[in-house]
Formats: sequence, C-alpha cells, structure tokens
Amino acid sequence: MFRYLAASTLILLSSCGVAYISPLVTNAGGDVHIVPLTFETVLAANKSPYEPKQLPAAFFQTVGHTGVLQGTGPLPSPVFQNQAKPGNLALRVPNTPLNTTYHIGVGDVLSLAARSGGSTAKDVSGLLAAENRRQGYTVQDDGAISIPDVGRVKVLDLTLEEAEAALFQRLLEAQINPSFSLEIAEFNSKRISIGGAVGSPAVIPITMTPLTLDQAIAGVGGIRASNFEFTSIRLYRNGELYQIPLEQYLRRPDLQKTRLSAGDSIFVDTEYQLDRAQAYFAEQITLQQFRQQARAQALAELTSVVNLRRASLQEGRANFEAQLAKDAVDRDYAYLAGEVNESGRFTLPYGRRATLADALYSKGGIDTMRGDPSQIYVLRGSNDLREPGVVTAWNLDARNAANLILATRMELRPNDIIFVAEQPVTRWNRVITQITPSIFNSVAGSVN
Repeated sequence: MFRYLAASTLILLSSCGVAYISPLVTNAGGDVHIVPLTFETVLAANKSPYEPKQLPAAFFQTVGHTGVLQGTGPLPSPVFQNQAKPGNLALRVPNTPLNTTYHIGVGDVLSLAARSGGSTAKDVSGLLAAENRRQGYTVQDDGAISIPDVGRVKVLDLTLEEAEAALFQRLLEAQINPSFSLEIAEFNSKRISIGGAVGSPAVIPITMTPLTLDQAIAGVGGIRASNFEFTSIRLYRNGELYQIPLEQYLRRPDLQKTRLSAGDSIFVDTEYQLDRAQAYFAEQITLQQFRQQARAQALAELTSVVNLRRASLQEGRANFEAQLAKDAVDRDYAYLAGEVNESGRFTLPYGRRATLADALYSKGGIDTMRGDPSQIYVLRGSNDLREPGVVTAWNLDARNAANLILATRMELRPNDIIFVAEQPVTRWNRVITQITPSIFNSVAGSVN
C-alpha cells in the first residue's frame, strides 16, 4: 500500500507544471523588449509624448469685474444774487487740518509706468498699453484695482508708496517682472467745490500737494465782485459754517493760505444775509446724496452680475464633478497586476504627469511577502502602427532600495501595465497548495 502511495505522489508531483502556471515577463516570442530601468533609460522612457488631460475652464476662471461704475454726470452751477451793502462782516476761520500724506481713495485712477528697457514691456505685457506703455486702473468701490493676469489688488487708504509695495508683491506672485513705477493719473476721491461770485464755479480735486484757498480761487478764475466791502468767502466743513471777509482775505497772506480738506464747500458771497450761501450748501449736500444713491444702485447691479457669474461657474464645476462620479468623463488609466497589495485601475491625474511610485503606493505598494522586488515591470505597448505587437518592459530592480528613486522619476503613460512578479518560494507554495488536496485524495482512495 505504501508503494502505491509513493507512486501516486510522484505522479502528482510530476504534473506540477500543469497544476499551476505562473505569469512571467519573457521575450519568448521576440516582441517583448526587456529594458533595465536606470537614470538614462528613465529619460528615454519619459520622452514618449503625452499631454495630461486638463480640468474644464470653469475650474480656472474667477469672478471679476473691470468696468467703472456709472457716474452722475456734471453738477449744476449754483445761483447767487447781489444784496444791499451790509455792516461789518465777522471773521470765522476754520482750524488748519493735519498735514497728512495723500491716501488713495475710491475713484482715483492709478497708472503703471515701465521704467526702462524692452524686456520690461515684455514681462509686464497686458499691464501696459502697447502705444505708450501706460494704462490707467480705477479704484473701485471695494477699494481695489483689477489688473489682467494679476487679479484685484487692495489699495484703498494706502499711500502711493504703500500701494506700490503691495502691487510689487502681487506681480512677484504672478511671476511678472515688477519693474515699474506707480503714479496717480487722476485724483477723483478727494475734492472741494467752489461757487458763487467766481469766474467759473467748479469741483477741484485735492492732489498729492495740499490745496490752499488762494489756489482754489485762482483755479476757478478768481473772485468776480464789484464791491469788496460786503463780499465774503464762506466755507462749509463738517456741519460748520466759517466766514472770511474778502477785505481781510486780501490783506492777510495767512488767510489766503488756509488749507482746504476733502469735502469742503466754498461759496463767494456778495450778500449780507446767509440765505444764498446756505442754499448753495444745501444744493451741494443734495447732489452728494444723489451721487451716493446712484453709486449704490450701480454697485448693487454689479453685485448681481458677479453673483450670476459665480453661480454659473459653480454649476459648471458641479456638473463636471457629477459626471466624474458616474465615470462619464474620458480619463487616462494605468493598470496594476501581479503581486501588489491592491490590483486594479490607477487614474492618471489632471494637469500633471504621474509616476510609477504614485501608482504603486497609492494602491498599497508591493506585497512584500509574495512579490519579487527584482521583477517590477512597466509594460508599454508600441505606438508605431508598423509594429503594433511590440511591447517594452521597463524592469525596476528594487532589491537595492536606493533604486526606488527611479520609481519617482519614471512617468506613466495611458494604458501602461505595472506588473510585479512572484517570488520563487511563492510559486512553490502555490504549487504545493494546489497539489496537496489531490495527494490526500489519492492516498485515501488507495487505502479504500
């Protein structure tokens, strides 16, 4: 009986090659080229042309607005009338405002100017106009300017030097050569109004240099009064009314150099009574309220447009993500097989190239108990229509762990197969596992 048992065992062992077939990478047919992975062969493998798929444009677009809010148009000229000769006019002079540096405000127009050289115009392309290498940017209601290729830069209440530093940093972040100077092309945020008995009533901007009373009067053509004795210059500031008799104004240089503040309203009055001046100031207040209401309405319309754009972008992104979740989007894949902890499909990412290390270790890596570290392959079919059956097997020998650096540099291509062969002992264990039940069955049959 024992002789029969031994004979049965030998017969089963002789048939081990039939019981288990191990997958291998060989060049038996001549169409598989096994190439060891080295730093040189990795460079050759990565030369294979490939452009990663990109996310839809909705993921790169931002909601912005570069327009200018609608204005209220020119202001109407104030009305004034001559009055009878009054008595003595009282002098009430406003306090001198603090001598502060000019701070950028809403409505100011900033301009960028290239400093020198053709390379700067090239680096700041899109920021400077082609004709004269200058372009204006209006400070909008949120206190920012919008610059192509850079985005929105907050400049409200900054000095010119502080704004230039902020813009310099943003240009560096956008990888644009920040060789430029920043200037204020139009001063629109800080103004004073002057009317009454002057040559041409107007609204005058306050610029980088302080604005004085005599400069403002000269800017509107001077005072037009037939009798200086009852002509006065009235100034309305922060709810207070001040008065400078014209005769004293002409005699005293300190009154002529009265420094003005943003929002001052000046009325050159040839009346004794304050009715006309008060009417002018009331008119200025009404016009200012109208201007604010118009700007608020324009800002509300702008907000609605921005919200619609934002909703459109969010909808586009959500639709793409829903299609992605249902696998309805065309993607590029590589595949893992053999002795890996998790075989299956590895999705190549959007916008960048994945490596062999990305695919191996995102799926759990090599099965160290069964995988042969010297037999890690990247199988890649030929793109040449003249040899469709040719396969290149890039072989990574990871017995030396330092060679795993090559895995971080070996780029994957669509339809690559990552295959890890089994260790010899694993192959033998699987053979034994398959034939052991047959041996016991044969022994049991012989005993019976």
